[in-house]
Parts: sequence; C-alpha cells; structure tokens
Amino acid sequence: MGYLRFLLDNRLFLLAGFLLTFTSSFGQTYFISLFAGEIKDTFGLSDGGWGGIYTIGTTLSAVTMIWAGALTDRFRVRHLSFWVMVLLAVACLAMAVVPNGFLLVFVIYALRLMGQGMLSQLGALAMSRWFIAARGRALSLSSMGFAVGQATLPVVFVALLVTVQWRSLWLIAAVGIVLLIPLMQILLKQERTPQSMADGTQSVGMCTQHWTRGQMLRHPLFYILIPLVLGPSAWGTALFFQQVHLTEVKGWSLVSYVALMPVYTVASITFTFITGWAIDRFGVKWIVPFQMVPFGISFLVLAYADTIFMAGFGLVIFGVGQGMQGTATSAFWAVFYGTRHLGAIKAAAAALMVFGSAIGPGITGALIDFGIDFPDQMIPIAFFYFVGALLAGLGILRYQRDLPVTA
Repeated sequence: MGYLRFLLDNRLFLLAGFLLTFTSSFGQTYFISLFAGEIKDTFGLSDGGWGGIYTIGTTLSAVTMIWAGALTDRFRVRHLSFWVMVLLAVACLAMAVVPNGFLLVFVIYALRLMGQGMLSQLGALAMSRWFIAARGRALSLSSMGFAVGQATLPVVFVALLVTVQWRSLWLIAAVGIVLLIPLMQILLKQERTPQSMADGTQSVGMCTQHWTRGQMLRHPLFYILIPLVLGPSAWGTALFFQQVHLTEVKGWSLVSYVALMPVYTVASITFTFITGWAIDRFGVKWIVPFQMVPFGISFLVLAYADTIFMAGFGLVIFGVGQGMQGTATSAFWAVFYGTRHLGAIKAAAAALMVFGSAIGPGITGALIDFGIDFPDQMIPIAFFYFVGALLAGLGILRYQRDLPVTA
C-alpha cells in the first residue's frame, strides 16, 4: 500500500496523530526559546540563570513523566489528550502572567510536561499501537505535526514579536490550543482499541515476549542506547535554546536564522518519509544505528559556519538526523520490547529524553557564562553523537538476533 492510499484509508487517525504532535510545539524548546531574550530582560536573568530555570523545570517534568507516561497504558488517547491539552493551554496562560523567576520554574515544568512530554508520547504511542505492519509510515505521517510546527510557528511568532508584546503571544498560543481540543475529540470519537489491545493484534519483542518496564530496565541494551536517546534531545534542544546567543556570536540576524527553519523542515520531512518507508521495508534495526551520524556532522558544520548560507547547510543536515530519529526511535521500542506495556516503556525512554532536554540548555548556558561560546561547544558535542552511533550499532548488532523472525 503506497503512502497516498494509506493516508486516505486512515486519514482520521493519522490526522489525530498529526494534531497531537503539532500541539506539542507550544511546550517544545524551539518555541519557548523564541522568547529567551524577552524573558531574560523581564526577569533580569543571565544565559546561565535562564538555562538553570529551564533545566530545573524540565528535570521535574522528566521525573513526572515516569509516572504520567504510564497512564497511556490505562486510558484512551481521546480522554488523555483532552486533559493534557487543557493543561497545556493553562500553562500558556500562566506564561502570559508569570510575575517572577521563581514561579517561572513551575510554568516551564507544566509546558514541558504537557507539551514535549505527554503530547509527544501520545502521538507516537498511538501510531505504534494502532498500526503494526505500516508502523513506520504511520509514525512518519503523524510526526509531520512536529515538522509543520517547527517550520511555521517560529516564523509567525518572531514576526509577531516585532509588534506584539511577548506575553500577549502566549495568550494567542493558549487560544489556539483551546480551539484544537474539540477537533481532536471529534477525530477520536471512534478511537481504535486502546491499551488492552486484543492479544492477536499485539506485537511481541525480543525473545517473543511482551517486556515490562522493569524487565527493560534490567536489560543491557537499554543502557547501551542511553546516548542515542539522550543525545539528540540534550544537544538538539540546546541548539534551539541557544539560537539567540548563536546568532549574536555569529553576527547573523535572528530573523534570517529563523527564516532557515522551513529549509530545515523540508529536510526533516523528506527523511521522515524515507525512514518510515525504510523501517517497513528493511526493519528498524537497520536504521537506528545510523540516525546519530547526521547530528554529529551538522554540529561540526554549524561550529565552523561563517555565513547564513552555511548555517542553512548545517540545519539541513540536522534535519536529516531529526527526520530519522523521530520515526526510528519511536518504532524501536515497539519492535524490540513489544506493545503490551509500550506506554510504561516509552515513559521511561521519554523521561530520559526530557531529562536530556533539561541538561542540554543548563550545561551550555553555564559554559557560556564561563566564556565558552556555544559554537566552541559544538565540536565535542559532535563527537558525543559519533560515539553514541557506534555504541548503538554494537548493541543492536548483538541483540537483534533475539528478535522474532518477522521483525
């Protein structure tokens, strides 16, 4: 079945996945960081101080995700998405009125937990459960919400920021989320079978069993893959979080840099579809080990870039990695650990990912305060990616032999 036919036959469920991932944008770093300059000026924060607040709030959300993410094994996406979107809208309202840096920690916590954490998990988990043979294609199509959000929201909100007060823009974000809630409920009115799917439609993982979260945490492969899960989140988040600082150091205008986002998005979308097709055709085990390499190359390019054109080239390569990572990692957990306890398993992985997105801004912000500009930090970060790719390759090579013959 081709992409177009698959899209038409499953349009309602795929659109629901798309909207879940798109709405997560309001809790993603690339959106929040657009207001970094205004937030630092309003509350008198340095790069390290703002990074520290972001790290604390995001770390708290990572800890909460261990529990909250497991709720996806117990409740339908329709019910969970309603409350998560309501709470995300409330968090946007709170950002519009937050009076001081202390309370800002809790606002960041709510934005990150509901946006990057829960809505991202709901979108990926719904596709992994609702589709088995076409899981790769479903994940690639639904993840277009991330790509569209990243391509459009920064451009729109940076343009509005010229004439509209930054707090008012968060009110607009809250209204946008509220308007999407009824549409989501309509799309999921006849939701496919939730967490307790019939045994005949569940897929098993390694050793032909359904792994629990506890079993996964006792298995060596999970720890081998920690750099692969943590790296893109930590340093990819830092890349967007420090975009104001990066453009200042490089001498580029923020508007020109943000205008590159659609180019980055085209690369991300292209490789999202290629990766989805490759997963269904060859298996996720052959894709995951290579997804870190483009990230490392892109950071090297951006570190040495001296023109906005080279910045665009680096972001295109970064988009290649993002397209691969967004689809392959989501499919990986279902293939290697089964789908019966997928919510709890992905909650652990999501907590690690969210924790990565917490330490990235904190570490890079502190180093900037110590006089090490972000472009200088990007060189060792690139080598982190390359080491993570090597470890993932060795781990999957060792344990892929335990997969069912159809994986």
